[in-house]
Amino acid sequence: MEDASRYAHSPAHLAVLRRDHASLRRIVASLPRLPRAGEVRSESESLAAEILADQVSASLDRRDVPGRETPLHLAVRLHDPVAVEILMSAGADWSLQNDRGWSALQEAVCAREDASAAAIARHYQPLAWAKWCRRLPRIVASATRIRDFYMEIAFHFESSVIPFIGRIAPSDTYRIWKRGPNLRADMTLAGFDGFRIQRSDQTFLFLGEGFESEDGTVSLPSGSLVVLAHKEKEITNALEGAGQRPTEAEVAHEVALMSQTNMYRPGIDVTEAELVPHLNWRRQERTEMVGSWKAKVYDMLHVMIHIQKIKKVSCSEKAIETSFGDAF
Repeated sequence: MEDASRYAHSPAHLAVLRRDHASLRRIVASLPRLPRAGEVRSESESLAAEILADQVSASLDRRDVPGRETPLHLAVRLHDPVAVEILMSAGADWSLQNDRGWSALQEAVCAREDASAAAIARHYQPLAWAKWCRRLPRIVASATRIRDFYMEIAFHFESSVIPFIGRIAPSDTYRIWKRGPNLRADMTLAGFDGFRIQRSDQTFLFLGEGFESEDGTVSLPSGSLVVLAHKEKEITNALEGAGQRPTEAEVAHEVALMSQTNMYRPGIDVTEAELVPHLNWRRQERTEMVGSWKAKVYDMLHVMIHIQKIKKVSCSEKAIETSFGDAF
C-alpha cells in the first residue's frame, strides 16, 4: 500500500493514487487550454502558449515524488487506464523518464498494460504535433535572427579499452547550411539495424519560410521538413500526415509491435568529458579550413555511452545495462 503522505504535495499524484477520477478530471478542467495545431501563428503567441504549457506541465508532469514518477507513470503502475486516458487527453508528457530511465509508455508495454499503452499511443502523436506547431513560430523567428553560416561536424569513436571500436561504432561528417529561417543538413548515417550501421546519402531540408514552385503546383507550409535520398532519387515530406489521430487498428498494431520488440535506452554521460586540442605529429595544435574560416580541432575525451536493454520476455525488473567507448 502506497503512503499517501509522500504524494500530498501533488494533487494529480494524489488523485491517481486514490483512483479518484472525479478529482483528477476537476484538476485537468482547472488547467488552461493549450492551443491546437495551427492556432499559434506569431512569435508572441508562441511565447504565450509556452507559458500556458509550463502551467500544465507543473501540474501534470511533476516528478518530485518517490521514484521520480509522473502522475502518468503512477497510473500505469497502478493499472489504471482510465487515469492514463484523462492525463493524456489533458496533454501529459509521456516521454518523461522515471528514476530507472523509462517513460510511461515503455513501462506500460513492459508491464503488459495494453489498455494504458493504447491510451498513450492514441494521443502522443497529436500531442507532439501540437507542441511542434506551438513552438514553430518562435523557432522560425529565432533562426531568422541568427546570422547565416556553413559548418561541418565530423565524429568518430575511439577507445583505449575496446579494440576496433572505431570500425563498428558510428561515424559521419555532417554538413550544415543555414540561410534565413531555412536549414540544410547533408549526412550519410541513416540508422541502425540492430548493431549494423545503415548508410544513405541524404539531405534534410527544414523550410522555415515554406516553399512554393514557380508554377504553383507544389506548395509546402512553413516548418516543412523534406528528406532527399540522392541515390534513390526520392523526395519525402517527413511531416506529411503528422498530427492525425491514429485509428484504433493502428494503435493496436503499434502496441503489439512494441510488445514484441526488445527496448533499448541509449544514454550519453558527459559529466567527466573534456575538450583537448588535437595535436599533429609535430605536437602542434591542428587546424583545418572550414569554408573560409581557419578552425582549431579539438578532441572530446571521457564520454561514456550507456545502452540499457529490456528484453520482451522479462520486462519489469531485469535490465541489461552495457557501456562502451570512453572517448571520441
